[in-house]
Amino acid sequence: MKRNNAVRQIVFPLLAALIWGTAFVAQDMCADVIGPMTFNAVRFLIAVVMLLVIIWIFGKLSRNRPQRSAEEQKADRKHLMIGGLCCGLALAVASNFQQAGIGAGTDAGKAGFITALYIVLVPLLGLFLKKKVSLPVWISVLIAVVALYLLCITGDLKLASGDFLLLLCAFFFAIHILVIDHFTATVDGMKLSCAQFLVAGVLSAVGALLFEQPRLDAILSCALPILYVGIFSCGVAYTLQILAQKDSNPTVVTILLSMESVFAVISGAIILHQRMTGREYLGCMLMLVAVLLAQIPFPLKKK
Repeated sequence: MKRNNAVRQIVFPLLAALIWGTAFVAQDMCADVIGPMTFNAVRFLIAVVMLLVIIWIFGKLSRNRPQRSAEEQKADRKHLMIGGLCCGLALAVASNFQQAGIGAGTDAGKAGFITALYIVLVPLLGLFLKKKVSLPVWISVLIAVVALYLLCITGDLKLASGDFLLLLCAFFFAIHILVIDHFTATVDGMKLSCAQFLVAGVLSAVGALLFEQPRLDAILSCALPILYVGIFSCGVAYTLQILAQKDSNPTVVTILLSMESVFAVISGAIILHQRMTGREYLGCMLMLVAVLLAQIPFPLKKK
């Protein structure tokens, strides 16, 4: 592996994971001031502007790319529109459940680990698409169940409302990943991301106007955290992920990206001074083991 490729395939996903992990802190800072739908509407629309700039820059850098016919361009626009609607809907539901869960009192670090459950849920949901699930994935599911018990279930066997919302968030993020996997075969990844952010932003804005009371002064009071999640968490981190996955081993990249849950705990402890119990830290460790185990491609036994 060339040195430049090694830097791109290792450093870039770690930077993306760092950005996503610290974004949980920014979300936590806004949760008590801004409604979840208002927060997501603003950050997604900021991300749209950010990605439009990136797409324009990439377009200038790739002027020599062969021109597609009018029919091909029409088909591309149709696939992009359908993909943007499907992915944006899944993203809007998942993100609003996530922000609502954080607003209900779940710490940033804990939220990061519960959200990471989507990496285990993806292969399980793949069963409905007739995709086989390996033994290590089933083992990781069992470990994840134990981890979630330690993280979410209190002594009286009750599930906190915020933790339940984050479990729903992980489920819809898993659906979001499967939908993206379906459409990226025919649609440009960066344009699809921009389209899904636009759809998610508009849906969140409509929900905010119907069910919340958006206030400009409240939004401005959280301007820096919102700009961080809009520009860096959505725009920059997504671009880093695309660059990292180009001609690389997707399993290795996914493992590195899953480190966002670890960064969420570290940033929550340093910036917000949040502390979890020993039981919850053990749950975080088991969840990380489950996430990593679900992504490691063990060789099949020879007959």
